[in-house]
Parts: sequence; C-alpha cells; structure tokens
Amino acid sequence: MKKVIHPVAGAFAILCIATFWLSTALSEAFCSQATVTLVKTLIPWGFLLLVPALMATGVSGFALACKRRGGRVDAKIKRMPWIVANGVLILIPSALFLAHKAKTGEFDSGFYAVQALELLAGAANLTLLGLSMCDGLKLNGQH
Repeated sequence: MKKVIHPVAGAFAILCIATFWLSTALSEAFCSQATVTLVKTLIPWGFLLLVPALMATGVSGFALACKRRGGRVDAKIKRMPWIVANGVLILIPSALFLAHKAKTGEFDSGFYAVQALELLAGAANLTLLGLSMCDGLKLNGQH
C-alpha cells in the first residue's frame, strides 16, 4: 500500500502547489483584482487537500525508506526539512496574509512584497519536490 500512497500523494501535492503557483502568477499578470482576490482567498482552502497529501507523502516515504540509506534516499530525506520549513514558515503564513489583504482590497506594497516572496518560495518547493520525485522514479527504475 505504501508503494501506491507515496507516489500518488506526492504527485497530488505537486499538482496542488503548481496549481496555486500558476493561478497566482496568471491572475496577477492577466486578470482583474476581483480575480486575484478570488484566487488568493481560495488558496488557503486548498490547504485542506495539500497538507494531508504532504503528510501522506512524508509518512509513506519514511516507511518505504525503512532501513535503506545512501544516495537518492538520503537526498530525499535531506530535502524534506527544507520543504516543510518553507511551507510552514513562509508559504502558509504568506497565503493567509495575502488572502486577508486581498479580501480587504489592500493591494499595497506589503501585498506585492509578500506575493513575490510567496512565488519564490513556491517555486523553490516545486523544485525540491520535483527533484525528490525524480529520485523516487530512479529508485524504482522508472526514470
């Protein structure tokens, strides 16, 4: 079961983060403030899907790693604290802040500074998760 849960939950988590990131970037670049507000207020609700997917990915990944160490397994394990810290310390607070600011119509320099930080942190997490996915595929001989 772990062999199914880990890749499915991981892919779903990457899809969620990519959706948040692309929705933000595209709405900021091409849409009205009303659309930006909608996107920014919906993203925190997406955490109800993303957080369990990330937890399932982490728990199943550690279970799969079991006593295996070295190489790609160690690389995946070393990335996880960065992914978690980035999410908990930057991405979640930023999303909540931005949702509040958007809801109150405060599209000021603080909003855009945090928006830039969120986009950078989101891109970093997508990169780290993507590297872990590639390592996982290589561990299974699928890449």
